[in-house]
Amino acid sequence: MNGHGEEQTGFEIGVVVPKKDSKEGNESSDCVDVLVSEMKKVGLIVERVLGLADEFIKVAAPMETLGRAAAELQIKKLTYIGMDLQFEWEEVEAFVRQPDGSLFSWCERFRCFIHLIYGIVNRTESVVTLRFDTKEFRWKLGESLLERLEAEGIVKQVFPLHDEIKRKELLRSWALNWLDFTWQPIDEIYSYFGTKIATYFAFLGMYTRWIIFPAAFGLTLQLIDFGAWQLLMLPIFFIFLISWAVLFFQFWKRKNSALLVRWQISYSVGADPGCKFPDTERSSVQSHEELIKKPAIDKTKEKEAFRRAEWFGHLLRFRNDAFVILSIICLQLPFELAYAHLYEVMESDTLKFGLTAIYLFAIQYLTKIGGKVSVKLIKYENNGSSESRADSLVYKVFGLYFMQSYIGVFYHALLHRNFMTLRQVLIQRLIVSQVFENLLENSIPYLKYSYKKYRAVRKKKHENGFSTGKTQLICRVEKEYLKPSYSASIGEELEDGLFDDFLELALQFGMIMMFACAFPLAFSFAALNNITEIRTDALKLLVMLRRPIPRDAATIGAWLNIFQFLIVMSICTNCVLLVCLYDQEGKWKIEPGLAAILVMEHVLLMIKFGFSHFVPEEPAWVKANRVKNAAQAQNVCSKQLLRSISGEKKME
Repeated sequence: MNGHGEEQTGFEIGVVVPKKDSKEGNESSDCVDVLVSEMKKVGLIVERVLGLADEFIKVAAPMETLGRAAAELQIKKLTYIGMDLQFEWEEVEAFVRQPDGSLFSWCERFRCFIHLIYGIVNRTESVVTLRFDTKEFRWKLGESLLERLEAEGIVKQVFPLHDEIKRKELLRSWALNWLDFTWQPIDEIYSYFGTKIATYFAFLGMYTRWIIFPAAFGLTLQLIDFGAWQLLMLPIFFIFLISWAVLFFQFWKRKNSALLVRWQISYSVGADPGCKFPDTERSSVQSHEELIKKPAIDKTKEKEAFRRAEWFGHLLRFRNDAFVILSIICLQLPFELAYAHLYEVMESDTLKFGLTAIYLFAIQYLTKIGGKVSVKLIKYENNGSSESRADSLVYKVFGLYFMQSYIGVFYHALLHRNFMTLRQVLIQRLIVSQVFENLLENSIPYLKYSYKKYRAVRKKKHENGFSTGKTQLICRVEKEYLKPSYSASIGEELEDGLFDDFLELALQFGMIMMFACAFPLAFSFAALNNITEIRTDALKLLVMLRRPIPRDAATIGAWLNIFQFLIVMSICTNCVLLVCLYDQEGKWKIEPGLAAILVMEHVLLMIKFGFSHFVPEEPAWVKANRVKNAAQAQNVCSKQLLRSISGEKKME
């Protein structure tokens, strides 16, 4: 226990280094020994563990060590007066604790750990010579030791460790708990994985609960014959769907804001809430006092510089977006239309299967190329934070997926008006594709882990002279190291595995919404898939993968705008589907039925934008709490300012 009555944290960070070939040498110059010694000097708790192929350094820290690191990082935390102030260890009692009672969130602790271990620099008066086996190199003045060891290939990786006790508790209460299909311990998920992943599961759970209502409606339309009212049921179902979707996202915004209050997160516009790895960025914002001291002409130049940078950044983003859009139209659109046309005219199921296999292989390759090009384009954009760069990547890559996922369906529905083929494609995408993707996203990590484990064990047996005894992995930390990381399919530069999970939800939402009038039963398939998705994603994170690096983003970001875009698209596509269904002769005349559909389109757009303003995005208690905290903070600041002014007058 430390002075403030709080226990130290468990081992939360692992550092991987190779095993030494020889035990001879001066320990004072051995780089791994120096690293361990320096970690202990900054207050970290270190344990060295030998694995089959590598050596592992497990790192923990007392709360005081993390607290002083948080003060150095100038982390802002919520205080009991409602203000976010820079953390000070000496004033620790003034800061609000997390829902689980801990002082720091997982993302804050991770930032502190990274700051401490990457902040170990050479503070001596001379260059230090370090050795590892027969390798020798120089540690320069002011140079980060860990970065130097990474550059030399001695430190292979730094990664978060699972907390075995908390992991098993989450397995019992979350991943393996099927009693309540949609219930999840969101606060515990937030404490263990961080804000971004907890927000994803909160969204997935709410989406799954809400989708049960259109699923029941669609199942009713499929099973019951309404006779003379049958033609009216699809427009009624369509109006219900748009109202449902708009209300869902408005109430999601309300829930999101309530979660942020519960987690003591204040998300300001322009802030960068993402955790860096390592955290080497420094704020370049000038203090208020420095701006006051500068003359007016400097302020004018500063405003002009900000304005120039702002518009130059907009032009860069516009150029990159235009490049991506033109590439999709000129390169991907003909390819997708050619596949859809060949699929339509082919009569042999064997040829269709072969064509689909070639198509799936080709789009995977094209998508990877598109993702790499998008990452390179984003590097030249003037984005203010890592989350804004990630959002820009999401928009660009989603355009590729949108085209390859929906253009063939549009082709069958609108050009050929072949609703039988359309339903077959929808069933294939919703059932076969999603079941196949769920199997892949859980089986591939396991196969990768099994293969790495097999190689490590085989290498150990070979070193021992092909012993017949059974060789086991020595430590749990090595098992975690051999597991795959939670990474995105488009690369790890700006996004993690949440990109693929959100992409799967967005593509599913677009599929069931944009073609709802052609296949109302699709919502039932989506509901069953999402119930399974909650548990499989939980198992994937807790069992199959390493513990992800936390991201402290407070919303679902660009995905919210993508879902809103899909709602507007669904209004247009379903109106065209209704025209195709009712205009069986294909004359396309402005008759009363077609005119009614056009009127309904405008009415639905009004409902969409009307409900968006009718339902407040924040609950009343959240607004009242914010106003109360702001008033309380203003009162405290006013009193402190008055005391300061009075003290200065008395000194005079």
